[in-house]
Amino acid sequence: MRLTSALVERTLSQLTAEPIPDDHPAVAQLSELYGDHTFFLDTKGLSIVEPADSSESGTQMGQVVNLANWNNSDPPKLALHEPEPTEVLIVLDTTH
Repeated sequence: MRLTSALVERTLSQLTAEPIPDDHPAVAQLSELYGDHTFFLDTKGLSIVEPADSSESGTQMGQVVNLANWNNSDPPKLALHEPEPTEVLIVLDTTH
């Protein structure tokens, strides 16, 4: 899912990562592979946030999904793989 700037900020307050700017050349290629998303890089690799089922009513959650891991080459490169949902959940929005 593509995140608004407010949701990116909220995500970054809960996840140590860097968003890839929308105008970065890799975003077009990644979007062809994975769809229209906000992409994040961290020490583990490349991830996105997907909507997640919420057990708490009124809370919109997102699940971090890993798309690629850093390999051991010098310099390290991303090795793409099938999307792997992680256990990391992000609180995107709460309704009072």
